[in-house]
Amino acid sequence: MNLIGVLEGLLFVVGDEGLTLSQICNILNIDLDEAKKLLMELKATYEDEKRGIRISYLGDAFKLTTKKEHKEYYQKLIVNEDDNLLSNAALEILAIIAYNQPITRIEVDEMRGVSNSHLIRKLVAKGLIKEVGKSTLPGRPNLYGTTREFLDYFGLSSISDLPSINETATIEDDQDLFHSIYKEEEKINES
Repeated sequence: MNLIGVLEGLLFVVGDEGLTLSQICNILNIDLDEAKKLLMELKATYEDEKRGIRISYLGDAFKLTTKKEHKEYYQKLIVNEDDNLLSNAALEILAIIAYNQPITRIEVDEMRGVSNSHLIRKLVAKGLIKEVGKSTLPGRPNLYGTTREFLDYFGLSSISDLPSINETATIEDDQDLFHSIYKEEEKINES
């Protein structure tokens, strides 16, 4: 089996989280020297100027990252000066982060039920959220929080100025709504 291809696929799948040397050894069932050798071979294939990604060692993990020399093109993709509006999905992610900060991307994904890595990168690039630390969860994922630019964008002086979320709705309220709709239908049927 081509372990270099498997390693490349693993690095792609884990995305921003990356893989430690011990994880690579455990997953591929190889020793430390073999893991280092595979990483070096794969890294060498990305050094060609025709390639757009590379392997970086960041935060105690190996990750696939873009090349810095292509930064100006990536910024054009992420920040479109003509469209400074936020999509509904981006607003939803901002709300989740603002009300639950600090929070990991995985926790945001679980709340929304979809992967949000692309939108989170866009929000970081726009300066509305930032990495505020590392979680104690396995893999030590990044924690995200809002920025001063977020406060400026929404006209808030502090995060405490966010409107409160009314979580006092009860089953009783839902039953009253049901009964009132039911009564309205009875009146229509009586007419």
